[in-house]
Amino acid sequence: MHGWTGNIATIDLDCGTVRQDKLSQEVARDFLGGRGLGAAILCETTDPKADAFDAPLILAVGPLTGIAPMSGRHSFVTKSPLTGTIVDSSGGGWFGSELKRARVDAVVINGQSETPVYISINDHDVRIEDASDLWGLNVRETTKRLEAHGKVACIGRAGEKCVRFANIMNDYVHACGRGGIGAVMGHARLKAIVVHGSTKPSIADEVGFEEVNKEISRLLRASPPLKSLSTYGTPSLVSLINYLGLMPTKNFRDVRFDVESISGDYIEENYELKRRSCYKCSVACKHMTKKDIEIPEYETIAMFGPDCDNDDFDKIVDANRVCNDYGMDTISCGSTIACHQELRGKTHGLPELASMIGEREGVGDELSTGSREYADAVGAGDVSMSSKGMEIPGYDPRGALGQSLAYATSNRGACHMRAYMIAPEIIGKPKLIDRHTFAGKAGLLSIFQNLSAAMDSLTVCRFSSFALSAEEYSSILSVVTGMRYTSEDLLRVGERIWNLERIFNLRAGFTHADDTLPKRFFGDGGIDRGEFEDALYEYYRFRGWGHDGVPAGWKLEELGLQPDW
Repeated sequence: MHGWTGNIATIDLDCGTVRQDKLSQEVARDFLGGRGLGAAILCETTDPKADAFDAPLILAVGPLTGIAPMSGRHSFVTKSPLTGTIVDSSGGGWFGSELKRARVDAVVINGQSETPVYISINDHDVRIEDASDLWGLNVRETTKRLEAHGKVACIGRAGEKCVRFANIMNDYVHACGRGGIGAVMGHARLKAIVVHGSTKPSIADEVGFEEVNKEISRLLRASPPLKSLSTYGTPSLVSLINYLGLMPTKNFRDVRFDVESISGDYIEENYELKRRSCYKCSVACKHMTKKDIEIPEYETIAMFGPDCDNDDFDKIVDANRVCNDYGMDTISCGSTIACHQELRGKTHGLPELASMIGEREGVGDELSTGSREYADAVGAGDVSMSSKGMEIPGYDPRGALGQSLAYATSNRGACHMRAYMIAPEIIGKPKLIDRHTFAGKAGLLSIFQNLSAAMDSLTVCRFSSFALSAEEYSSILSVVTGMRYTSEDLLRVGERIWNLERIFNLRAGFTHADDTLPKRFFGDGGIDRGEFEDALYEYYRFRGWGHDGVPAGWKLEELGLQPDW
């Protein structure tokens, strides 16, 4: 096989055993890798109704990982302890490319160790090692202790304590966030995965690859949005999103905030910055200070800033640092704190409260379950700004109706990364469309979702889609693997993955009624509920699903999935 290594490591922490399995060419062709391969393995091996902490944790890379531009990615897939849905989370940095060089496509982790352990992968040699001396450490110290042995993905104390939105962090500051995959890792008493590899990935057509790679690199260099991300990072969005009235403010009770002291311009003027890149990425969108303090991403600024009624950038930086070191999702953490503030007021400072959540101390223990469970516990469920239990990120859905539909239909709960409809509705990529209407959005959303699923399975960075289309991705996939893929083939792979995830959620007990948003966003100048429902049913029809949101048998057969779900 080219692109893939053909190897899957299956680990049983109950027994302390490691088994080497082979990746079939058929599964590789149909699901690629990363998110898709993880979903295929999860659905094959797991009862969707099982407790999230009994589900396997699957780490996977794709055929383009460590080969194509902007391919320094990897995915973790499991059942979310926050939402109960299937969940995947993609991370950047250098960890994924190292796994590919270690000749491993996927690691399937089952069971729970009696004592803390970490997994060591050294050029395809997979071992379970004692981690008793690492348990209780946060991300930075854990990484320092292990990095001499390879690239490190690990959890902090939040994961150990099963905070429902705990992350798995790699390369210090890169997060596999959203959905609480770090809690699944912590419940398994798995502290870290350390990877070292020295094998160059195999490419089927080296000459063809050089030609396609050259054109793709040219398109990436010429992209205005990527140039902006390279220069300013995602904080460049703060002023634009606020100006357009999409800024989450005071737990989404307002849509604008005084952002002068937290904007991208403010950061440029007050911090001496340096750029940090992921593997094979020339964009280098992550920005650090000269003292190696991470500048928060847009989502973190939005959720710990305006959404928490805070205009102190230093507090946002500190809260971000706490979340990264404890290993917590900044979107869910900030939104859960905003929910708490609406219900009980500002009881603690942001960094302090984030630390309390990571330790599950005091009110932090209540907040560690996420905003939905926290709000439900006090009889105020409508104050949780979430869908399917996942907190809504930094774009108010009332100002971008395509994005509102994307939040509601996302397979892992409210998420802008399932389909970034902000690209056409706000940024103008591939072209600017009317953000105040649902017209034409159902079909476009489906295409965005399918392409996103395919990209997460290749695995390549989502930002690359500002410059590339399915045509470029399928071209480089073809020369790398030696299998011919058209853009239609690639989108069909994404559609197959999306429907498989939908089936998992339906089997887990989710229904059409879960494809919705909090009441706050409807009526009183917000989203018209009737128009929203009409758009939702149009989306179902476009996907080949019934009025109840269940994929039709003919659609599943068309995609090669089991029709008798």
